[in-house]
Amino acid sequence: MDIGDKKIRRVAIIGGGSAGWITAAALSRSLQDDCSITLVESDEIGTVGVGEATVPPFRLFNRSLGIDENELLKSTQGTIKLAIQFNDWTRKGHSYFHPFGQFGIEFDTVPLQYYWIRARRKGKAGELDEYCMASMAALENRFQRPTTDPRLVESTYDYAYHLDAGLYAKFLRARSEEAGVTRIEGRVVDVSLDGESGFIQSVRLEDGQEISADLFVDCSGFRGLLIEGALKTGYEDWSNWLACDRAVAIPCEHGGEFTPYTQSTALEAGWQWRIPLQHRIGNGHVYCSRHVSDDEATAKLLDNLDGKPLADPNLLRFTTGCRKQFWHKNCVSIGLSAGFLEPLESTSLHLIQTGVGRLLSMFPDRDFGQFNIDEYNRLTRAEYEWVRDFLILHYHATERDDTSFWRECASMSIPDELRYRMDKFKALGHVGATAGAELFGQSSWLAVMVGQMGLPDNDVPIIEHRTAIDAEKLLDELRNLTRDAALQMRTHRRYIQRNCRAESPL
Repeated sequence: MDIGDKKIRRVAIIGGGSAGWITAAALSRSLQDDCSITLVESDEIGTVGVGEATVPPFRLFNRSLGIDENELLKSTQGTIKLAIQFNDWTRKGHSYFHPFGQFGIEFDTVPLQYYWIRARRKGKAGELDEYCMASMAALENRFQRPTTDPRLVESTYDYAYHLDAGLYAKFLRARSEEAGVTRIEGRVVDVSLDGESGFIQSVRLEDGQEISADLFVDCSGFRGLLIEGALKTGYEDWSNWLACDRAVAIPCEHGGEFTPYTQSTALEAGWQWRIPLQHRIGNGHVYCSRHVSDDEATAKLLDNLDGKPLADPNLLRFTTGCRKQFWHKNCVSIGLSAGFLEPLESTSLHLIQTGVGRLLSMFPDRDFGQFNIDEYNRLTRAEYEWVRDFLILHYHATERDDTSFWRECASMSIPDELRYRMDKFKALGHVGATAGAELFGQSSWLAVMVGQMGLPDNDVPIIEHRTAIDAEKLLDELRNLTRDAALQMRTHRRYIQRNCRAESPL
């Protein structure tokens, strides 16, 4: 090897599951034959299995790996996700969609949302969901891929997937091993650090095998075996804002509608998810243990299933928050080892993928420049905080006062940035997403703010000057166009059967 060569030649990924195999797949495709990649995992250590619902960037990530969409959905028992339906979050009996896509088509330089707000306040506009293709298609249990023609309302939405996270990891494992990734079965029992630099030198397995590398990626889950166990980077606890600390999950047989959307239903001390896959329904109850016991939470979940349970309940404990340093020395934490934000907005797999993508864009050499590390940590923390604040909004912007849990959520102090966003919307309907940077953009914030905060107190002044625009007529036409376009789609079930049906029958 050239003495001046500083390339990373060996990468060790500690832990499998979705985080490990996403990392392996992305690194093997990008580094190609120039770097050996080893993944260590133990079949004896179970995976959490979070991440059965995704967000639209998930599609782009898989496309970047050269993965065919239909092949992926077949292999993971996948279905389509157009939106999340939030039930009982604002108040009992109330429902709204957080859709993937914009609301309507712009017909003026003043954004459509301001015209809708004014018309809605006057009683001359429908619900916000009626102007969104993703919402209307979801409501009708229909789907087709969006058109690329920007003149058509059928181009105004996006979509993601529901999938079996265990099958997804298996799918990526096969591709990664074909690309040259070496998998080693074993459990890490010791980590060796360089006495001078503090860098990780190697890990030792139960059978005595030593795994050395230049770069280590910690995908060991909540334990944070390397980033915390060995390097002691510390963890920032956000449970003062996101109080839920446990979840119980269980799959069940199909029943009810085969929906192209996730359902999130607020309960007495948390919420329940429903995720339809081809072979089963995924269900879980996320809750705060200070307000409901494990037995009560489990019983509540079992009472709300569509069909017969297919497994025993799986109880998970967690602390919402993130690492104080995601990358320290020669170790990068990816997935649950980096932090945990409850799956309310299906961000688990996304945060894995953006973590890996950011690592590749800032890939080090063996000098491990500190500026590079600091920038990675800065950007990753910003991403976690943006997602955190979006999740807090759901809990805090509620009218519910029927339980102590919801009263605490409504009255708690919230981060200053979120307070500013909420105040800005309440004043004039302004939505403050950082364009191009945040996962959840203008339409996402608008959907949740309108869904849980209602209309702002005032209209934007400029709208009174737009007298040449017959906004109410245009909004009415747009609503009819959106509904008609949604009804022209084939059903979600039919789409899956024709394009990406898995081996087990629907």
